[in-house]
Amino acid sequence: MSELEQMKRKRIAQLNDSFRTTMIGGCVMLTAGVDALPSDAKAMLIRKVATFDDFDKVRNDPYGEHDFGSIDLAGQKFFWQIACYQKGSDFMDGAETPENAATTDRVLTIMQAEEY
Repeated sequence: MSELEQMKRKRIAQLNDSFRTTMIGGCVMLTAGVDALPSDAKAMLIRKVATFDDFDKVRNDPYGEHDFGSIDLAGQKFFWQIACYQKGSDFMDGAETPENAATTDRVLTIMQAEEY
């Protein structure tokens, strides 16, 4: 992988981490299964997503972009995923330059594992 590609992926990871940890700068979606959880369970789950730092190239982060994670809560498995879209495309077109916050809309989806 080229040095430029490594720099792009590092920047994507920084933007994804910033969005995930603050929930600012993008759209957060909860699937129907997550939305149906009691409010205290949803709050705990969202907090676990925001504080997630268990990235591993083999298990969940092969490209180093910090865009996916798996969480266990009360014996149940949940996934979160960040998708990047071209700004202004109504979330239809993948981002051409996801390392550029000015041209990219981010969507964080939190789901039950069986909803994946």
